Amino acid sequence: MDYEILIRFFLAALWGGIVGAEREYRSKSAGFRTMIMISIGSCFFTMMSQYIGSPGNPDRIASNIVTGIGFLGAGVIFRGEFRVNGITTAATIWVVAAVGMGIGAGYYFAAAAASVFVFIVLAILPYCEKWIDQWNQSKTYTIHCRFTGNAKEKFENLYRQYDLKFMTLRESKNEDDLSISWEVQGHVKSHQAFIAVVMNDITVKGFEY
Repeated sequence: MDYEILIRFFLAALWGGIVGAEREYRSKSAGFRTMIMISIGSCFFTMMSQYIGSPGNPDRIASNIVTGIGFLGAGVIFRGEFRVNGITTAATIWVVAAVGMGIGAGYYFAAAAASVFVFIVLAILPYCEKWIDQWNQSKTYTIHCRFTGNAKEKFENLYRQYDLKFMTLRESKNEDDLSISWEVQGHVKSHQAFIAVVMNDITVKGFEY
């Protein structure tokens, strides 16, 4: 029985570490050590649930892991200026906890298969995302220029000219200066063409993207 416990802890560290190594490589907030700790902790809680729980209720501790891990996942989600970041890492924490639970319950093959699929999703699918992003890239543009009656319309006509979909996020006026932010979607070449035009526009005082 003691060897079985060691094997479970080792497998939990192994599969959690594989996923954590990918997160560490991408400099995410929950990296190598964090994922190992989550996997081992979930494994241990599951085993303790089976050992301590009554014969008719062996999941009384393990059932709370899913709820508890949500608080940890929420800690890596943060809101940027225009988007929410950390959702993928939070989802990874959730799945790694499930892997640890699987190992703690003795489902080694299922846990290993889940870890492999998670690693594939994290390591390989980003390249597919980049290919998709070429066709529909989303950017946030902020343009600072001198206030005129048609300043906003001028840039929005440029979006239309280059087949870019846009939505106004924020507008502000300070004396004679106008600042407008848009969320813009479209093909990467359309974005590049728009950026080139704005960068060469002498009426633009500032351009952030």
